[in-house]
Amino acid sequence: MTILLSRTQLALFFILLCPVNIIGLWWAVGSPLVMDPNSICRKTKRLVGKQAELCQTQPEIVHEVAKGAKLGVRECQYQFRFRRWNCTSQNKYFGKILQQDIRETAFVYAITAAGVTHAVTQACSMGELLQCGCEATRSRAPPRPASSTTTSGEGVKWEWGGCGDDVEFGYEKSKQFMDAKRKKGKSDIRTLIDLHNNEAGRLAVRNYMRTECKCHGLSGSCTLRTCWKKMPHFREVGDRLLERFNGASKVMGGNDGKTLIPVGQNIKPPDKQDLIYSAESPDFCSPNRKTGSLGTRGRMCNSTAMDVSGCDLLCCERGYRDETVVFEENCLCRFHWCCVVQCKKCSVRKELSLCH
Repeated sequence: MTILLSRTQLALFFILLCPVNIIGLWWAVGSPLVMDPNSICRKTKRLVGKQAELCQTQPEIVHEVAKGAKLGVRECQYQFRFRRWNCTSQNKYFGKILQQDIRETAFVYAITAAGVTHAVTQACSMGELLQCGCEATRSRAPPRPASSTTTSGEGVKWEWGGCGDDVEFGYEKSKQFMDAKRKKGKSDIRTLIDLHNNEAGRLAVRNYMRTECKCHGLSGSCTLRTCWKKMPHFREVGDRLLERFNGASKVMGGNDGKTLIPVGQNIKPPDKQDLIYSAESPDFCSPNRKTGSLGTRGRMCNSTAMDVSGCDLLCCERGYRDETVVFEENCLCRFHWCCVVQCKKCSVRKELSLCH
């Protein structure tokens, strides 16, 4: 199911997610679905420093940043589709989530920073940005042959080639836009937490680059192997960050106001790839505008599952009801030359379990 976000919802998401001094930038970007490059950054009068300069001189990068943020929202909604909080895009409730230092907020910041990194890097590889291109590999040592590719590996030449993903460029642009300086004071701890989770998201892309290779030679031989670096698929990034979400560390501010320390005894400090938070999440069982909870009444659940998608957990032990729904879908599709696909409509009956 494709989830389309309205211009208002995306704008609110950008405003609440990003630091105060680039709010105007996100307002100007608006919805990537209807973005006009000529109108990007019209509201940059409130910006100062590097953000304003880039917004005015490199709007095409801002375009990719916005696409990355949208990519992060969609992945968040996929990863949380079976949970009590499902990364809803309803503006009044989503904004309340982002105002808290809970696990869910940590994931949103991380997946958005990862999405920006991924989108900008992908644009470089696709030749859509003049400021970057394929990764420069002249200074890198040749790749080592995988043990399973050949029996000996002797006589095979190795070199970097192809079009590797320049993840460092995407990483830096994500850092530049997501980690803009905030006001110091009471928000210091919140800022440290947000910056940490932003970095965790970027590292979920940069630290998991994979090597792809192609053999060259006569009659299928592999006398020369050309290799390049590629980013992980973004679904892998989302899966990895969800694991970090499940094992997120609760922290508190140190006495110096510049450090974060884990809460609880015998808990190791979180590393750079861990997600962190400082407040417990609400249970999200009932609607609550103050906490951003929509509740789970009417949500579909799995009556046989024992995980978070199961009716017992998702419905907060309120029980559920079974309903039969009938809907139409395309079926018996045929391709007619050229180039039309014609389908019939078939009625499908499906049993649903809905939370009380």
